[in-house]
Amino acid sequence: MRVRRERQSRRLVALVHTAREGLVVALLGGLACTSSSPPKAASAPTPRTTDGRIARVSLGQIASPVITATAAWRLVDDAGKAVARGDAGERRSLNSAGGVLRVIEQGGTSRVAGSRLVLSTDGAGVVSINGRRYRGDVSLIAGDSAVSVINRVAVEAYLRGVVPRELGVRGPSERAALEAQAVAARSYAVTRLGNASRPYDLVATTSDQVYGGVDAENALADAAIVATEGLVLMYEGRVVSAPYFSTCGGSSAEPSELWRSRNEPFLKRVSDQIPGSDRYYCDIAPRFRWERAWRGDTLTAVVERYLRNYAQVGQKEAVGSVRGISVEGRTPSGRVAAIVVETERGQYRVQGNDIRYVLRSPGGELLNSTYFSPEVVQAPDGRLARLTLRGLGYGHGVGMCQWGAIGRARAGQDFRTILRTYFPGTTVARAY
Repeated sequence: MRVRRERQSRRLVALVHTAREGLVVALLGGLACTSSSPPKAASAPTPRTTDGRIARVSLGQIASPVITATAAWRLVDDAGKAVARGDAGERRSLNSAGGVLRVIEQGGTSRVAGSRLVLSTDGAGVVSINGRRYRGDVSLIAGDSAVSVINRVAVEAYLRGVVPRELGVRGPSERAALEAQAVAARSYAVTRLGNASRPYDLVATTSDQVYGGVDAENALADAAIVATEGLVLMYEGRVVSAPYFSTCGGSSAEPSELWRSRNEPFLKRVSDQIPGSDRYYCDIAPRFRWERAWRGDTLTAVVERYLRNYAQVGQKEAVGSVRGISVEGRTPSGRVAAIVVETERGQYRVQGNDIRYVLRSPGGELLNSTYFSPEVVQAPDGRLARLTLRGLGYGHGVGMCQWGAIGRARAGQDFRTILRTYFPGTTVARAY
């Protein structure tokens, strides 16, 4: 909440333009706070697996999904007919062509099974898609050459796969941050349930919230979800979308500083400075300060690849060699309002969070934030020889600073105080 997209950018949907950044990449590498393998604790409380609120989470398009479950399972078509069954651990694969699903048996034979199937189990079993485990059931929808996979899961169970992916594996002293993350993520999810324009409500990436299913779950996050069960953020009687991101670098931002959207009264600029000191709650973050540099030819290749999606550049128009990058104004929180990219062919203006999508690393990683200062070195022929950016923070900057929440939790603040700080004017209330 995470958090295109940061989410991103990335509808108050624009508020988590989270921007916004499939499936394997997001589940493994889109974390706002990095984590190690989650610890397990058999005695930990667990959230309810059914709560009346169902989230439909798109797991992406998969060419040939392999299905199984930890209990006896069945594949059911739209008419309610079981087209395949299996025992716990027994596998089948599916493929899709021309809008028709085929089930491939273990011996290699295949048969047409319709355009949409639902994989489910009896009792407490969990289903598995390509080795990844999920609670609830899974819809498999035929496409032209791939299968759309959608997990239907109770909201509280969904959060079990979101909170650890978004905040990382935390320690007991950071439980309040996990509770704040649970409330923010639940609020975000609740505002998106029942989307009638598409067969899912959320995607499992930073475009919404990173979701890892059962494999992401851990005991301390589960306890935080149980402690805040059903609680959401509200403003003037409505549940609000509650954006979040990794690291503010000293101050969060208002929506209009990053996105083409209006400001909200509960999304104000918030200082993360620790009272009476020159430190910040989020300065413990690995990307509180950062530096990124490009050689001129590398930057030209990056700009040639991405600029046309965010500036007035024809799809077949060559951008040309980069000659310079300049900052055009700063926002009230100190972030870069826009940049002007000067090339042999002209000047191109890029504003707000779009800057992060243009000034990527050679490997395609988004720029950490728009909170930076540039250093440009020109070559003798007038082209850009080297660009170095030195910056603060990681993410879009609107809403809750996740590393700030961790720092505040370590300092003894409870989850309500943390949320009240980052979302001023909101209250915590029960949605169900």
